[in-house]
Amino acid sequence: MKVRTMPEPAKAQPQTATQPRTGADILVESLLKQQVKTIFGYPGGAVLPIYDALYRSEGDFDHILTRHEQGAIHAAEGYARVTNEAAVVIGTSGPGATNLVTGIADAMMDSLPLVVITGQVATAVTGTDAFQEADVMGITTPITKHNYQIQDAYDIPRIINEAFHIASTGRPGPVVVDIPKDISAGIVTEKGPEAFHLQGYQPTIKPNPMQIKKVAEALKHAKKPLILTGAGVLHGHASDAILQFAEACQIPVTSTLLGLGAFPGDHELFLGMAGMHGTYASNMAITECDLLINVGARFDDRLTGNLAHFAPEATIVHVDIDPAEIGKNVPTDIPVVSDSKAAVESIMKHTEATGDYSQWREHLQTYSAEFPLWFNNPQEEMIPQWLISSIFDITKGDAIVTTDVGQHQMWSAQYYRFNRPDRWVTSGGLGTMGFGFPAAIGAQLAKPEERVLAIVGDGGFQMTLQELSVLQERQLPVKIIIVNNGALGMVRQWQEAFYDKRYSESLIGTQPDFVKLADSYGVEGIKIESQAHFMEVAPEYLTNDKPCLLDCRVLQQENVYPMVAPGKSINDMIGVKPE
Repeated sequence: MKVRTMPEPAKAQPQTATQPRTGADILVESLLKQQVKTIFGYPGGAVLPIYDALYRSEGDFDHILTRHEQGAIHAAEGYARVTNEAAVVIGTSGPGATNLVTGIADAMMDSLPLVVITGQVATAVTGTDAFQEADVMGITTPITKHNYQIQDAYDIPRIINEAFHIASTGRPGPVVVDIPKDISAGIVTEKGPEAFHLQGYQPTIKPNPMQIKKVAEALKHAKKPLILTGAGVLHGHASDAILQFAEACQIPVTSTLLGLGAFPGDHELFLGMAGMHGTYASNMAITECDLLINVGARFDDRLTGNLAHFAPEATIVHVDIDPAEIGKNVPTDIPVVSDSKAAVESIMKHTEATGDYSQWREHLQTYSAEFPLWFNNPQEEMIPQWLISSIFDITKGDAIVTTDVGQHQMWSAQYYRFNRPDRWVTSGGLGTMGFGFPAAIGAQLAKPEERVLAIVGDGGFQMTLQELSVLQERQLPVKIIIVNNGALGMVRQWQEAFYDKRYSESLIGTQPDFVKLADSYGVEGIKIESQAHFMEVAPEYLTNDKPCLLDCRVLQQENVYPMVAPGKSINDMIGVKPE
């Protein structure tokens, strides 16, 4: 799919060598040296010098003007997730920076590499509550991998290089660079060096050989091993290694929500996603296994359930590039601090022989056969599970899928099978509504030849729907599928299950006409209320090269099953069998 870009406006003549350079010019030069091509942002007073430098630059930047800073940073997250490269965001001071905070926190939780450049008031008035001043350093310290406030333009080349290095190495994450306006606007007489040495930041890339030998020994004695894949497999480009390892040893595989696509979803060894809304077979495999090899997952609460009953019979192997995650939630028997690909390849190299796991695999296959994912399908109404399954069938799984957070996210994780890495873009740790649509824009810009589907809820879509402007002006062929149940679905489901059906503010009484809304932005929209109508129009609209919006009206009372209730162990699931 070819993405059309906006025509370039007439540009002023670039600076000559004799013209003085500003701090903003040095910043733009540094971005060019990092081979940055795409920037997501929204201008404002404190970043006007930076935007002027972008305008005058000879660099071939594609600046994406979103209609809200939250749209900009979620689009950058989508870009980073499918490319595994640091994406750049620019926001102005004060509200511009604070509007980026949700996305920064989201990227931190989900280990996405971002370099976020914020404007700041001039140094002379810093700390005086000047117009549009906010303490960006104080606000973002807990939600960034690192942050800087530039005090001298001399330091810009080094700091920008450090920011990209920190954001994209080790465990990826967001880095904020705050630039006071007088620094970006001031004339630079001497540019500082680009080289840097971060003595206190040296991520461990290669595994300790002794730990690898322990893993190999554990495999030799295991009767019921299980591989758990997390997002770290994707960030470390370890998908092929995991596939070879699992096939060579014939070990069953399960996945976290963010690890989907790290192992082929259709593979006979794959049990499905584990956790709160995981498959019965996956959750029982974790409960019954005697060796759990976790590669790149941080054992968060949505995966583990009640920690006292998590993998009670297992020797725990935890491979993670971030040593702070190992042993944080689940006691670890064999810690392996390493890049995921290096660790898995080293395990394979040192594993000479393993046991016969055929009975274990057959046991888990029985679980899969007896307790598959299920839904009632009355056919006269649109059922959300059927909708996601049908989207998968129509696209044959050949799409990048982004989602918001809620029921539609879980149904997408369950019923859209990901057979390739970097095709699943969702907000996991922070659970951010409004993420899915702008993330699809970023993913489409990063992968213009790919089909991109934004599967969103009617609640979340309304948080960032103004980014339809970007879809219109760029004619990005993103397909927006609104799973419209007229409710904040996951909130409604919890209120049904745990609050005696007291639906306090979870049922959406008034909605816009999404078809007319799309039309007002020059995007074709269709309202779909039946399975027959969906199958009539979807094959064309989901496979053409144009943007579209499908407002799919689904049954409101459907719930996501299986489900592990709060405080319960993951083998204690409700909704396992049809009701």
